[in-house]
Amino acid sequence: MKHINYSNIISETIHSSAKVRGTGIALRTPQYIQKKIKNNDAVIAIEKNEFAGFCYIEVWGHGKYVAHSGLIVSPKFRGNGLAKKIKTLTFNHSKIKYPDAKIFGITTGLAVMKINYELGYKPVTFSELTDDKEFWKGCKTCKNYDVLNRTKREMCLCTGMLYNSKSNK
Repeated sequence: MKHINYSNIISETIHSSAKVRGTGIALRTPQYIQKKIKNNDAVIAIEKNEFAGFCYIEVWGHGKYVAHSGLIVSPKFRGNGLAKKIKTLTFNHSKIKYPDAKIFGITTGLAVMKINYELGYKPVTFSELTDDKEFWKGCKTCKNYDVLNRTKREMCLCTGMLYNSKSNK
């Protein structure tokens, strides 16, 4: 719980990164991030009492699916493999906390796609991801939401990637 005080900077970093990169990133409020921290569904990297990076877990479809979202590294700490470390910790935590769930993510970022691939994720169509409407509502703050909505959640600029624990054993 001691990391709750980083929720504002995490939210701001996600927002500023979306602006700078011009890519689709779902924005999250500090309150939403606090909830993830309190539920032990977040990984936070701190370097000398300074926020360095973050990722969180979301559960969908009554536990059938787990998504990793909000992977962000503060600009000061980029280029040193921190995103991969955070993502790997989040991935391993998910497999322990939700052992029967399929783990997925959607991203427009090549670096995240490479990390996911190295962890055993495979690119999939959106039809293989959760059909939980609440998940897709989270995409509303993304600048590409119109594409997703127009295609009835069949296509977007994001790539869907899935790790199926049953087929990866």
